Amino acid sequence: MPRKAREKHSHAQYHIMCRSISETNLFREDADKDYYLSLVAIYTRKYKCAVYSYCLPDNHVHIHVDPRGYDISSLMHSINTAYVIYYNKKYDRHGPLFQGRFLSKIVDSDRYCLVLSAYIHNNAKDIPGYRGREEEYPYSSYGIYLGIRKDTHKLIDKSLIKGIFGIRNKKSFIKRYKEFVSKRSDMEVIDKEDPCEEIFEAKNEYDSGRRVIIRDMKPARVIAYIAMKLKKSVESIISTDRRQNKYRAFTAYVLRVLCGLRYKQICENIFNVTISGCSSLCRKGYELTERKGSVYSAIFNELLCANLY
Repeated sequence: MPRKAREKHSHAQYHIMCRSISETNLFREDADKDYYLSLVAIYTRKYKCAVYSYCLPDNHVHIHVDPRGYDISSLMHSINTAYVIYYNKKYDRHGPLFQGRFLSKIVDSDRYCLVLSAYIHNNAKDIPGYRGREEEYPYSSYGIYLGIRKDTHKLIDKSLIKGIFGIRNKKSFIKRYKEFVSKRSDMEVIDKEDPCEEIFEAKNEYDSGRRVIIRDMKPARVIAYIAMKLKKSVESIISTDRRQNKYRAFTAYVLRVLCGLRYKQICENIFNVTISGCSSLCRKGYELTERKGSVYSAIFNELLCANLY
């Protein structure tokens, strides 16, 4: 019997849940949790996504992620596949690690965002020694929200939750947010009907700053735009000439991130490149866009605002 198709929407945020197979800890030591968070940071930055909260107990994961229009399956496949490779190599094992495919729930309202944030940040209460002091658990973003722990992976975007609260003053927000989460410490399941009256009855300014990136630009138009900005011909941008490799790498990355193409589809738009070669090109293209002040960074930022459909 075919499995049910995953519910998706191009503008959706998601509550992501991943669990290890029975009797196997997903994380055997703290270094494993750090490595998983580093992967989440790498791939969400690479594909221009946002993470609003997380909690990593030993055998499962909770993440509130905003793909900002990117395909959630591609994002989580990249993260979890890289982690399984690391885990199996480190512990000299073979086979699957996760219990089936990851679970995802669409987050479709501001109330759901708030209740989910409280639920994830209260998740540490079931970890021995952290009931009543959930904010001290080092592998939860709760402490980052309360300002008692640094975001060492530079992973968390607090703007959405802070925007819904509508409180600009940092100390006032921390106080109200802790009260909000603590009030829901006994929540065992996510209550989407929670009215969150203490937030929505207050007349606060509301500006989440959330932005969805349109990911279905036309490849031909994108390639032509890149060629024009680099003052090159389209043929040179996608040619096999190694001297043009930076152009090819940048183009491959843009096709992946802003056109939503898979590696096989990118290969159809760039001359003579294999799927593995395409993966390497995309990685190099991402590195080019991360160089502040580079022409590639400037073109990419322009494309984020362009209408190449």
